Formats: sequence, structure tokens, C-alpha cells
Amino acid sequence: MIDVHCHLLPGVDDGPADLAAALALVKASTSNGIRQAICTPHIYPGRWDNGYANLQPALDLLRQAMAAANLALDIKLGAEVRVCDELPQLIQAGRIPMLGHVNGYDILLLEMPDQQIPAGLWQLIPWLMRHRVRPLIAHPERNKAVMADPGQASRLHRAGCWLQVTTGALLGSFGTRAQATAEQLLEEDLVYLVATDTHNLKARQPNMAQAHQWLSRRFDSGYADMLTTEHPGLLYHSTPASIPTQEDTL
Repeated sequence: MIDVHCHLLPGVDDGPADLAAALALVKASTSNGIRQAICTPHIYPGRWDNGYANLQPALDLLRQAMAAANLALDIKLGAEVRVCDELPQLIQAGRIPMLGHVNGYDILLLEMPDQQIPAGLWQLIPWLMRHRVRPLIAHPERNKAVMADPGQASRLHRAGCWLQVTTGALLGSFGTRAQATAEQLLEEDLVYLVATDTHNLKARQPNMAQAHQWLSRRFDSGYADMLTTEHPGLLYHSTPASIPTQEDTL
């Protein structure tokens, strides 16, 4: 299986604090049946001021340590990017690691605030789509506005976004409302893929295998494979296109 949203890089965000913790999380991922992963550290100006300059060395360090420990997880760099005013400029400057390139669009893992869907998002999405960047919305089922009105997820989908549900939400780790919302999004065929959003070995451990089992029981094994391997594989095995500088603004 392939995990396209996980926090494995050491010391760059609220994932593992050091290399030892990162290696333990990688080992847990491989034990859970994950064979490839896109590392998605947070990018949120003013809180997580990450970029290629510090993330690529962190990825290289983890790869070297994994090789020394004989841990067979193929990893590449992406990012989980918070909706913010600076995002168009960061994209135009080529400073955002994309997840991949599918059907003519670079795929951006985009995180909303937990409490709401920001009003500016409805202007940001068309701008992104014009610039051939498709938002993959991270864990919408955990957003309180979506939980209150799951129709908001349909609106995001109609606007061109793909939706990523968290494996832990399917398993009840984020509460009954998030679980019920995740199930509704699946039933309405709005979910493009599932991912662990793993951060640690306590509350946010890798659990893709358990989610695959849940999806197989609730739907069928083919659907489970699509959400955990096939669609994530389209991202993992692609290469993001370069983003040309544009004068276009929101």
C-alpha cells in the first residue's frame, strides 16, 4: 500500500522529534503493509516555515538512516500546505513540493483550518485550477464545518478538488462525528484516496492495513485497493510539473 499523507521527517513539524523516532515510525509503517510513502511535512507561513532548503536534507538524512537500518520503505517529498494568503506566491515561486502530476495537474495536499472552511478558499480553488494545480483536500471529515454540513464536501468536489480521508477517522480514532462524515463521503463516492496522516506511535500511528480491512468489509476489496494503492500510486509514481511564474492574482 502507498501512504501519500504522513509526517515521517524528523524535527521539521509536529511529527517525529528526532531521527530515532522517525525510524521507529518508518518501521511501524512497513510492518503495517506500507511500501511507499510521500512525506508531507506542514508548510504554514509563520508557524511551519518549511521549504525545500530544509526538507530535502531531512529527507536525504532519513533515507540514509533507513538504508543503514535495512528498512524497505520508498519515500519521496511532498508537503501538507495550509490555506494562507501567501500560497499563490509560494506556488508561483516553485517553493511548494507537490504530491505528483496526474491528468495534466500538479496535485497539492491542501489543509483547511479545523474549525471552518475559510471564505477565501472559494477564490483560491479556481486560481489553483487555472494554474493546473488540483487541490487534494486533507482530512475534510475532521473539519467541523464539513461535519456540520457534509454538502460542503460535495461543493469542494464539484469545484475540482479531490478529497483525502484519514484512515484513523474510518476506525473511530477522531470520534463518531468524524467517522460518520467519512462514511458519508465514501458512500457518496467523493473520496479519492485514504492516507494515515501518521505523526507518532501513540495516538497517530500507521494504520493503513486496518483501514483496508474496514473498507473491504464495508464495501469490497477492490474499492479498498483503489483507495489505498491504485489512486495513491498515480501520485507516487508521477513527477510534478514545473510551475511557470504568472502575473495572475486572485
